[in-house]
Amino acid sequence: MNSIPNPLEDLTLGELRQRTSLKWRTYPEDVLPLWVAEMDVRLAEPVARVLTHAVARGDTGYPYGTAYAEALAAFAERRWRWSGVDPARTALVPDVMLGIVEVLRLVTEPGSTVVINTPVYPPFFAFVEHSGRKVHTASLNDAGRVDLDALEEAFRAARAQGEQVAYLISNPHNPTGVVHTRAELEGIAALARTYGVRVVADEIHSPLILPGAEFTPYLSVAGGEDAFAVVSASKAWNLAGLKAALVVAGPEAAADLRRLPEEVGHGPSHLGILAHTAALKEGERWLDALIGGLAANRDLLRSLLAEHLPDVGFRAPEGTYLAWLDCRRLSAHYSDGEASPGVVSDLAGPARFFLDHARVALSSGHVFGEGGAGHVRLNYATSSSILTEAVARMGAAVARSEHASGPR
Repeated sequence: MNSIPNPLEDLTLGELRQRTSLKWRTYPEDVLPLWVAEMDVRLAEPVARVLTHAVARGDTGYPYGTAYAEALAAFAERRWRWSGVDPARTALVPDVMLGIVEVLRLVTEPGSTVVINTPVYPPFFAFVEHSGRKVHTASLNDAGRVDLDALEEAFRAARAQGEQVAYLISNPHNPTGVVHTRAELEGIAALARTYGVRVVADEIHSPLILPGAEFTPYLSVAGGEDAFAVVSASKAWNLAGLKAALVVAGPEAAADLRRLPEEVGHGPSHLGILAHTAALKEGERWLDALIGGLAANRDLLRSLLAEHLPDVGFRAPEGTYLAWLDCRRLSAHYSDGEASPGVVSDLAGPARFFLDHARVALSSGHVFGEGGAGHVRLNYATSSSILTEAVARMGAAVARSEHASGPR
């Protein structure tokens, strides 16, 4: 039995407001921030311990060794019954998105096309385009899952534009919280083989699988042997400020990975590597307690929305700590602005309404690309009291707006 208390209930609002990170400093103090992917938790004890000891020793030099990759390999075998992480086929990178860019540079040339599913994590647009590649989108289906027919059409169209095509998949998917099934991933792998598309899987949320779902590493499926995964402990253990991630190559992609420039590995922090390694090696009991808390908050969010915002559509996420809320039935209360996908600082539509009228900060759906307008992404990795207060505020704001506008 896990004796670790729910990590999400360990910090008060006052303690959280003392933080100096992006989540808690972007907006004024009267705003409840449920937007960027930071969790309201303390560090897991094994992570805090290894960092404290390193600082006490002055062990703050350059990173060394393969302990991080070995910890990931052992974690994958324990957690997912997958023995496919070979430390010899891994490379250290500063973080997941920079790792993705470096992999895209290995398998495509400037001007090549990268297919992504929308709505999707906004930096997918910016990082791909800033690396000199073109984005081609394939919309998710109405259930927020990969539409294989739409994906095939995107692969076909992308190949018609040039010789090199890559596909960047979010596994699990951000923002819908979908955990792709093995059958879905095998369908994707078959299409990628047919059309000669190289797959890069962003698996940063892979440890955050909620009860009722099962994570399948993309590299574990038949046909995925020439793909790459980019992984990190940062989301599951709240380590975004401690930079370190790993690129994992499938057996047929090992030669490509060997072409990764040596200087890329200079970016990760030694303290970051120590923290991520400790999380994967010794942090599973804490992770299990966190997942229990997230599952409870997912259920709480469902009931809060039913009580305060019954017109908001909600499909319970299978993974991550992100909820994708369909606010299109509230459109009388807001207007969608014009903005480009991927510009994460832009607020429009319901996110702007809830910030202005409820003092709750959410991620604006339109920045996630096609299919995102009229939606918001809500981060429920917080205490039950903060989550309850936030949704109550949102409901009250809608009620006030309806009262002010009169009968419709």
